Amino acid sequence: MNDWLRNIRKGVGKKLAAVHRWNAWMVAFLAFSGLILPWGVWREWLGAGRVWLKWLHTGVGLALLLPVFYYLLLAGRHWSLLKGRPAQKWNVLIVIGILAAWFLSGVVLWRFRFFGPAWSNAALTVHDAFTWIGLPYIVYHSLTRTQWLKEPHRRTVRTDNPKKQETSRTDAEPLYTRRAFLRSAIGLGLTVALGPSFVKWLSSSLSSDANIDDLVQKDRNDLIPAPQPAADSLPPIGGGSKGSFRIYTVTPIPTFDNSNWSFTVDGLVDHALKWNWDEFVKLSRTVQVSDFHCVTGWSVYNNTWEGIPLHRLLEQAHVQPSATTVKFYSGDGEYTDSLTMEQARMKDIMIAVLLDGKPIPSELGGPVRLIVPQMYTYKSVKWLNRIELIAGDHVGYWEARGYDKDAWLPGAKRT
Repeated sequence: MNDWLRNIRKGVGKKLAAVHRWNAWMVAFLAFSGLILPWGVWREWLGAGRVWLKWLHTGVGLALLLPVFYYLLLAGRHWSLLKGRPAQKWNVLIVIGILAAWFLSGVVLWRFRFFGPAWSNAALTVHDAFTWIGLPYIVYHSLTRTQWLKEPHRRTVRTDNPKKQETSRTDAEPLYTRRAFLRSAIGLGLTVALGPSFVKWLSSSLSSDANIDDLVQKDRNDLIPAPQPAADSLPPIGGGSKGSFRIYTVTPIPTFDNSNWSFTVDGLVDHALKWNWDEFVKLSRTVQVSDFHCVTGWSVYNNTWEGIPLHRLLEQAHVQPSATTVKFYSGDGEYTDSLTMEQARMKDIMIAVLLDGKPIPSELGGPVRLIVPQMYTYKSVKWLNRIELIAGDHVGYWEARGYDKDAWLPGAKRT
């Protein structure tokens, strides 16, 4: 074993350069894929490719263990060569800490069904924070160390030959060499590129209480009359939503007014139903409080929803015995999903019109969206405008692209 380790550690400088090079490429890919996966415009453009990119992101994240493990085999030799260099030892510990936080939080997000929403929500915050804070540092570290190790007079690791020790800086050497300048430029560039995004992320994280109000203010829907909230909606009996919504779409966000909005219940029913907006907002509504859990790991808690229970509309339409599936259509013309008849009769499924006493803004799927509290929210179809009762099965938009058909939350109440 000792002989094997000695062989592994021979030529430690070149091997560390290779570790940094592979680490830089893998982190660069993870940064690129991780930054574009949540953006709505990329979800629209990538389509089914987003699922493949997500799995590739996960695979490369797991593979990142390989250069880390290889470095640990070299760590003993590297650590001894850093004797008397406490700053560089701290640098090593910081990089390993960043990679460990990424890996552990990524595993929780990958196995979200096992860990559940509370852990996933915390893991997403950690993953985001270490991305915005750690990414500039680790990319800068990997790129600069790869070049640095090629310069015998600059590298931190001495060669095995004691006659070839690291040379010292002479008085004639300029304060900034070309490579030193490039390293600074790389660091500055990363700061400029990622800094505004980090500030935006931090701001949204710290000001989540204003999230819904801000979205309502810029709502692009124009439907008259506005729905009037029930007594339990204002003030909201849930105390107000806790958390920050992330805006995901697969198409550009649609907008509606009285001329282009209607709501239909049809298919295998005895009485097809159809309302325009003026008629729909007069329907009797109920109020409920539920949490909102996205499959990507974030949650918004204590939402006060007001709307029409789905089972009430199904009873009003008189569903025929041959109907086995309830299919939901989004007003974006693209997105669909479904529930079995048994699932659709759960008492807490709602056709929501108000959130915390306010009209649901277009960015959050308004004016009307489905709410399925016991499932991950890709089942809660946004911009809902049609419900069709069908025989047989229906595979929804994201299920056709790799998501699970049954989106139950851990510990869900399936009644």
